[in-house]
Amino acid sequence: MKLSAPDLAKKLILYAVTDRMWLKDGETLAEQVEKAIRGGVTLVQLREKNAPFDEFLQIAKEVKQVTDRAGVPLIINDNIDIFLACDADGLHIGQSDGSVTDARRKIGPDKILGVSAQTVALAQKAESEGADYLGVGDIFGSTTKTDADSASILSLSEISKAVSIPTVAIGGINHSNIRRLAGSGTCGAAVISAIFAQPDAEEAARGLAEICREIF
Repeated sequence: MKLSAPDLAKKLILYAVTDRMWLKDGETLAEQVEKAIRGGVTLVQLREKNAPFDEFLQIAKEVKQVTDRAGVPLIINDNIDIFLACDADGLHIGQSDGSVTDARRKIGPDKILGVSAQTVALAQKAESEGADYLGVGDIFGSTTKTDADSASILSLSEISKAVSIPTVAIGGINHSNIRRLAGSGTCGAAVISAIFAQPDAEEAARGLAEICREIF
């Protein structure tokens, strides 16, 4: 059975997006994910842009064993064939990854469907077509525009108010800026390097999880 919106919102509090470029020597992605979950990650998105199908599927199965044991949802990024083959908990698609309606039809009514949305109009459209949650960003991605962060948080707040499904913020979020999301209406933060690029993924996740529990 699919999670209700309030229950899904709780799972979005600390949303980890994987990237194998930061694996330590001899470490598997499943091991890295397990450390992050021990630290407090509440949902994992498996993101592999370039891996061949068989390799991606093997990684997905290994990671799913970890997430299943922990009771943490596993979301596959933008690959419905991998999603189906490993029976993941959900799928996440971007605006260029096909229609939300088609994705919902393919994954069925009981799986989680996340959609990236950068505007109120796109967010409302995604909700009407069957999205369960929205990924909103790039929140702190700009290092050249001094007003980009404020505008992004404002957009995040507007989108969160305009839809009835949960939103999660993404883009350059780390220990030093995550508190700025407080009061934005989002349900959580999606992070990559703030966990996986750190010397100790478990400790990094633990620090973020403590802040997330305070502000979301």
